[in-house]
Amino acid sequence: MSKTLTYLVLFLMLSIISFFYLGGKITDRKMNHVIDLKDYPISDRAEKLHSNLMVADLHADNLLWDRDMAEENQYGMVDLSKLIAGNYAIQVFDAVIKSPKNLNYQSNNDDSDNITLLAAANRWPIRSWFSLYQRALYQSQILHAVSTNTTRLEIIRTQSDLAYFISQRKGNSFKIGGVLSIEGLHALEGDFDHLNGLFDAGYRIMGLVHFFDNEVGGSSAGQQQHGLTDFGKKIIREMEKKQIIIDLAHASSALITDVLAQASRPVIVSHTGVKGTFDSPRNLSDQQLIAIGENGGLVGIGFWEEAVGSIHPAAIAAAIKYTANLIGVAHVALGSDFDGGVTTSFDASKMIFLTEALIQEGFSDNEINQIMSGNEIEFLKQNLPN
Repeated sequence: MSKTLTYLVLFLMLSIISFFYLGGKITDRKMNHVIDLKDYPISDRAEKLHSNLMVADLHADNLLWDRDMAEENQYGMVDLSKLIAGNYAIQVFDAVIKSPKNLNYQSNNDDSDNITLLAAANRWPIRSWFSLYQRALYQSQILHAVSTNTTRLEIIRTQSDLAYFISQRKGNSFKIGGVLSIEGLHALEGDFDHLNGLFDAGYRIMGLVHFFDNEVGGSSAGQQQHGLTDFGKKIIREMEKKQIIIDLAHASSALITDVLAQASRPVIVSHTGVKGTFDSPRNLSDQQLIAIGENGGLVGIGFWEEAVGSIHPAAIAAAIKYTANLIGVAHVALGSDFDGGVTTSFDASKMIFLTEALIQEGFSDNEINQIMSGNEIEFLKQNLPN
């Protein structure tokens, strides 16, 4: 073998090894940034209040990345240590299934997928590289493996699971309750029976769409942005029968209208902004907010710039204030989108920054408790399977 060929083989081998052991980590560091706030003053009131809060968040994407949630990581926004430091009780862990190339908030098609390469780089099972359904099942396995290997994470599937966890959590701030969510029912691959498989895997919250239209309905960033399909109507009926919580994040206006017309149970929008403070195609209008409030639903306000106009805690608090004034404090929650390929000004360990920002917006201690966790916990108590 010539030297040139030897070097070429070595180069290819090193490239393959680097891809499978570094590719996912490099992508993670590139896409999830925390720009720490400097000199952000925390009042005595915030310190005292936050120490007694239980924090709950409706949306984080850390299952997508090649890092161990049970370890304290030097990058990223969510791991168990960060959640515990931030005084969390409940975290909804979301499974991202497919993401188109050249992603934008206006119009995406579904003929490309960035997650295939990421799944390979993360060394996920080969079956998950090419099957959206298998990709969802594997991300459930990731979370269940963490729960099996540490006493710090309990997976919540039912109302009784939640009640037991909360009773334990009050005396143990080193426990996190995890709820599984899925971002887009393209994970069904058009197969009605796959809904049973996802439910059996532990998914209790299901987003209908992501950044593109699918077999269930239209996305706010899709090409057609249509409403609920006939297949989607069947899926909604079955979700309600199983007491699966419907998530309208990323849904087109037509899809939101159609689902609210059919739904007999409250819905959530797990992570969003509101047009009243930042006019983005991704954000909810006043009319949509009012309709969700009338449905008894819950709106999770996001922490990233494209949702609230800035990454500063004050912008998040302003969007929360606007929503609370419009539809009532009881319908507002947190939807960080931590580790969702976003930039934020704090990670899960620094949630006290948001407590301070809510104080600055004039919320009472009781209202802050509702927003930071009370509303989400009460919603789950009422709407998880019993």
